[in-house]
Amino acid sequence: MKLLFIGDVVGSPGRKMVEQYLPKLKDKHKPNVIIINGENSAGGKGITGKIYRGFLEQGAHAVTLGNHAWDNRDIFEFIDNAKALVRPANFPSGAPGRGIVYVQIDQFEVAIINLQGRTFLPAIDCPFQKADELIAEASERTPIIFVDFHAEATSEKQAMGWYLDGRVSAVVGTHTHVQTADARILPKGTAYITDVGMTGPYDGILGVDREAVLRKFLTALPVRFEVTEGRTQLNAVMIDIDPKTGRANAIERIIINDDHPYFE
Repeated sequence: MKLLFIGDVVGSPGRKMVEQYLPKLKDKHKPNVIIINGENSAGGKGITGKIYRGFLEQGAHAVTLGNHAWDNRDIFEFIDNAKALVRPANFPSGAPGRGIVYVQIDQFEVAIINLQGRTFLPAIDCPFQKADELIAEASERTPIIFVDFHAEATSEKQAMGWYLDGRVSAVVGTHTHVQTADARILPKGTAYITDVGMTGPYDGILGVDREAVLRKFLTALPVRFEVTEGRTQLNAVMIDIDPKTGRANAIERIIINDDHPYFE
């Protein structure tokens, strides 16, 4: 089973890259499962119902979120009915939506879990304990378990990878918007990467207009961050999973930008 995960889609530049390249990636790699992180897809913060439905229409089986899940108020109008939308499962009790979804692919079922880290991010419930709880639930139904760990610190992401090695098919990091070069299969069969990277502006700073970010660093004064225009990029990973055991066989990084042109 092949699983394609597209890293944090940022604003309209990121959505355009998905629209342009997802059909090509589907033709080339023929993934069975497609997951998109869409927590920055609406103007850089949050997601709307229209964008969510657009991702599904383009072929996504699930859309994961992160710390910007609630930044666009439109989400409260549709999240409880959005069966393929996954927000961090360790948000406090009472949060709308769901932290795990199941996708049926032929005779196999895939569990998709979203978790959020706590280091340098809001102090929410423990992602490690929540992972234990959801993996126990999912393991009763399927060996194929995918985890999007939306976290800031590389140490926390690595800790989660090692903690879940052998218990899930993949742990992929999101949130920091820069693809890391450490994609690997951990000793017990879990695919891992610290951060998949982002899909959106290529010449900004984490997708934001770089002049605004520079002013912030140089003056320490409040500035308004806007998604920048110009050249774009797409970052993703392709993971090959044994559907019977849930163990990962391979993980491949995908980078598409002007310095890494896409070849058919």
